[in-house]
Amino acid sequence: MKNLIIASTSTLHGETYLEYLLPHLALHFKNCKTILFIPYARPGGISHEEYTHIVHLAFAKINIKVKGIHEFEDPKDAIENAEGIFTGGGNTFVLVYQLYRNNIMKNLAETLEKGTPYLGTSAGSNICGQTMQTTNDMPIIYPPSFETLGLLPFNLNPHYLDSDLDSKHMGETREARILEFHQFNSTPILGLREGSWLDIKGEQITLKGGLSARLFIQNQTPKELQSESDLNFLVRL
Repeated sequence: MKNLIIASTSTLHGETYLEYLLPHLALHFKNCKTILFIPYARPGGISHEEYTHIVHLAFAKINIKVKGIHEFEDPKDAIENAEGIFTGGGNTFVLVYQLYRNNIMKNLAETLEKGTPYLGTSAGSNICGQTMQTTNDMPIIYPPSFETLGLLPFNLNPHYLDSDLDSKHMGETREARILEFHQFNSTPILGLREGSWLDIKGEQITLKGGLSARLFIQNQTPKELQSESDLNFLVRL
């Protein structure tokens, strides 16, 4: 039974890393003494070691140890034997490239389908959808495929931003880019605003956090979904 927390971001403005999620993570990973961290997305190009240390400091607050997947000789074995798993944010193209390079995309999906508790933030959330095609990241490296874990029946757009009518910026909005995606693809997309996350237990998908999320379905007007909304209807689309 899937047991996932899929968050838009790791850090809210004015807070420390994972601060807003820690009370929920203490429950989510309550049976874990150690979690496996996947640092492949490398925000700002930091090293795997630096990134893992940041995560270590955060999880120490809830008395959980962290070990990076790069510390293991066999990443497949590390995933299969993990008590819990966290994939952090950064660049989704780099993350997906590395998962394929190490031949662990399928391995990770199968492990999470069996119920290993998982946390994803930003890029680590993007990979839970059908594909990574609705990421906001620059394509700085070319992965073998855009297909990802397929744990959700839709794609995500973390860090979703609404149009700012007072701004003088004339570039594309997030909504415009998503509508472009739907000219060629039928996969639904959920725009997750900062501070929102999805709680997945088995096939039950619930929107959490203090904000609404914006749902895009091909050839339909976008909809606002309120916190605590049941998203199971997306499985039937």
